[in-house]
Amino acid sequence: MRLVDLTTKPWQLMLPGEKETSLNKMVYLPGTLDEFGVGHEDRLDNSCHPDETTAQSFDDDVIATRFTRKHTYEGPAYFEQEITIAPAEKCRTFFEIERARCVRVYLDGEEISSYEEQTISTPHVFELTGHEGIHRLRVESDNSYPGLPHDAIVYSSAATDETQTNWNGLLGYIRLREENPIFLSQVRVYPKDGGKLRAEIDLDTYDESFEGVLVLKSSVLLQDYEQKISVMTSNSRKTIVAEDLLISSSAANWDEYDGKLYELTAALYKNDLQSSESEINQKEDEKTVSFGIRTFGDDGYGHLSLNGRRIFLRSEANCAEFPETGYIPMEKEAWKNILQTYKDYGINMVRFHSHCPPEAAFFAADEMGILMQPELSHWDPKHAFEFDESFSYYQKELRQIIKALANHPSFIMLTFGNELHCGALGTSRMHKMLQDAKKQDPTRLYANASNAHYGNEGCDEESDFYASQSFYNYRIRGTLAGNPETPEEAAKVDAYEKANGKLAKVNIKGYINNQYPNAKTNFDETLRKIREQYKKPVFSFEVGQFEVLPDFDELAHFKGISDPANYRRIQRMVREKGLEPVWKKYVEATGELSRLCYREEIEAAMRTKDLSGISLLGLQDFPGQGTALVGMLDSHLEPKPFDFAKPEKFRAFFKEQLVLVGLEKYTYEEGETLCADVQIAGYGKTDCAGDLEWTLWAYMPDESLGEENSDETSSDEAKLNVRKIAVKSGRMSSVSCPKGTLSKAGTLKIELNHKITAPVRCDLTVKIADAVNSYPIWIYKNELPKCPESVYETTKLDSQAKKVLDNGGIVYYSPKSEESSFHNSIRAQFSTDFWSVGTFGRQEGAMGQLIQKDHPLFKEFPTESHTNWQWWPMANQRAVILPDTVKQPFDAIITEMDSYAFLRPMAQLFECRVGNGKLLYSTLGLQDLQQYPEGKALLRSIYKYLDSEAFAPKQSIEWETVVSI
Repeated sequence: MRLVDLTTKPWQLMLPGEKETSLNKMVYLPGTLDEFGVGHEDRLDNSCHPDETTAQSFDDDVIATRFTRKHTYEGPAYFEQEITIAPAEKCRTFFEIERARCVRVYLDGEEISSYEEQTISTPHVFELTGHEGIHRLRVESDNSYPGLPHDAIVYSSAATDETQTNWNGLLGYIRLREENPIFLSQVRVYPKDGGKLRAEIDLDTYDESFEGVLVLKSSVLLQDYEQKISVMTSNSRKTIVAEDLLISSSAANWDEYDGKLYELTAALYKNDLQSSESEINQKEDEKTVSFGIRTFGDDGYGHLSLNGRRIFLRSEANCAEFPETGYIPMEKEAWKNILQTYKDYGINMVRFHSHCPPEAAFFAADEMGILMQPELSHWDPKHAFEFDESFSYYQKELRQIIKALANHPSFIMLTFGNELHCGALGTSRMHKMLQDAKKQDPTRLYANASNAHYGNEGCDEESDFYASQSFYNYRIRGTLAGNPETPEEAAKVDAYEKANGKLAKVNIKGYINNQYPNAKTNFDETLRKIREQYKKPVFSFEVGQFEVLPDFDELAHFKGISDPANYRRIQRMVREKGLEPVWKKYVEATGELSRLCYREEIEAAMRTKDLSGISLLGLQDFPGQGTALVGMLDSHLEPKPFDFAKPEKFRAFFKEQLVLVGLEKYTYEEGETLCADVQIAGYGKTDCAGDLEWTLWAYMPDESLGEENSDETSSDEAKLNVRKIAVKSGRMSSVSCPKGTLSKAGTLKIELNHKITAPVRCDLTVKIADAVNSYPIWIYKNELPKCPESVYETTKLDSQAKKVLDNGGIVYYSPKSEESSFHNSIRAQFSTDFWSVGTFGRQEGAMGQLIQKDHPLFKEFPTESHTNWQWWPMANQRAVILPDTVKQPFDAIITEMDSYAFLRPMAQLFECRVGNGKLLYSTLGLQDLQQYPEGKALLRSIYKYLDSEAFAPKQSIEWETVVSI
């Protein structure tokens, strides 16, 4: 085989119509029209998916919901180059493009037929044999997808402007390939159970009859590393199958994080098996491929198994966000960097949301031991496969992807697209495709879709696995969009929206925001319901989606085809609102809360006995769909420059072996007993065995700790200005938790009876061998709060409150936390908002609390500057929207941060001078939260603060303004 690179010389780029002759732009490939500066103004032609609610698309002539392409174009484009076809004697010539859209190829005006079925996810190959000499080669690339399911493609990650862009151009290798007249076009190696291999070898004889020998060699095979097969054919293209090639017992498996690979060489000789060794001397062709030995599938009990060991998928969804180029990388080294970034955060599998990356990604994953789940370039939530053009195209794309990626052990499963929905016809076609895929390659698992029918139609019996957010009304994740779920709720929402002319607000769904926090919630009940119908592996889908406010330092990194106008719009609003001095604190606080919620989602999944994994959305910011900045990584796939985004912080709870402590709650009172079962999620390669050791660490106040000593302390200690001291510890005799299981390791019973001089934040650390985890708990005094006589506590800002203030007194305003008490307010929630308000416009937009942790009010209520579990009851209360007359940024004790889309000034707790007096204004409704230890403790701390000299507000607000809030 000889390769001729066609990227070293320029190509003439032309567009149809008048521009076809006038443009005459010379470009170097690979590349896209965006990179060549060709196209028109981006006006949101390819917008967010039609089943989503987009709150806003334009603002001051700026696209507010995604990055703006500097140039955009949809339609045919022509690339021409003069080439010389001069193969060696009798050799055949092929023209290849590794990645493109719809392609037609012409040689001196004559159209050349395709050698392989064309798809946008696999290489394009055309045979030019018989056209020796100098020719004008013309490639027509069309990203309007004529004859293909246009909308399903451009809404997918393969072509959406929300991330990758619907680029037009030619990527990867662009070359002439010369082959012998009779050659091996592909060798595919499949591992089988029982220590065997199956090999499929595609032979092309160019319509000649052929008789000879195919010799297979590999160091991993028995029988002197060699297998001979007689070949006789008169067909131009034939597949030769070698069954049951025996593998040496010393061969090592390809495994998670262990990319052990072998090679197999297929050599084709002209002659037959009866000839002597010396007579088999005319080698027609030879091809060497790498492969891995691994088995993957259902272990027979509904769990995913790799090499006979149950595993737990720790997956991330890659949506093809590459803002500098607008397309996915084509080089293996780039993918090794990408996959290493994922691995640093604990990822062991990557799901490619409605797209399939180039083979370079799989070569990298093979070497690194990363699992891969590609998907067809398909997102149709209404009528998937129900149009003939859709069914025809995706059958072809399915065949070609499976064929092209056959030798990659990292390729373990595939679905037919994202969130597909269809009727009976589409379902029957899905089933045919499933049958075809399993027949073509049974070493992978296949499913009709990721989150098919949004979980509303349950599991598909023909699919090998079920990946969804729910099973009917039973959820498999802790947070979902706040859209109406029942007909009754939908009717109320519709009625409200018709009456008020605006979107109704619906609270975020899921237990994280609607159930008092603990560390033992799981999805066992959902899995029990699923098991009544479906016995195959199940894992959760697109878990997380907790937004983080944007860090504008990333703006300096945009140098390519994307214009982050949506980020600049937010930055402009931040400046206009006067928030720039405190914005970094906002980013940090939302990031810490986001990671906290991701951890709960992950541990809940790992606490679920029959669940085979979790797939996140996501670690990386998603620049489209309303600007969904949900990641620990920015849109450039770089860790955000904050403590919350450090890979080791995330990997601490996202790994193959994890201690899980089933806390009933996070807050206790002195004298209580902490009881919790300890489990090991043991999905590593070895058993987890050793003594169970636990330590209760208390964060004790230490005024000597500050910025000057922060390098000597942990980040948590530095944040809290405390020193960490072990106050209790214990050990249980050796326990053994087998690999591939969720095992009970023991039960903790810790008496919280030590005397404390003040409420304290603690960490409970539990360790077995190398498996370790740590949980925050808070211990408060068992005392009822009592309002001091010096304070006038009221639920109304009435004449008596004004009189007290006029006379220089102290007023604590704390009504019920209801809409009737605060007319200009929103209902907050514990987590940050879900995905983005640009997509899910019915959510309020609250982004968590920014807390003045060093404020004297919190002297007896230890806190960080961000929301943590001890704030859960208060975080779910209302937050007032401050009037324009209040100067910004407002110095609130607790600021409720707002979504980037609104940036309303909001607060839950603030103090001020009013006339001659002092006012503490609260929306927390603490009097109604006294059933919670943290509710009592916070109110007690507030009372002590109000009765102290430390209560000395610096800002002043007029009485009329306070009343109007």
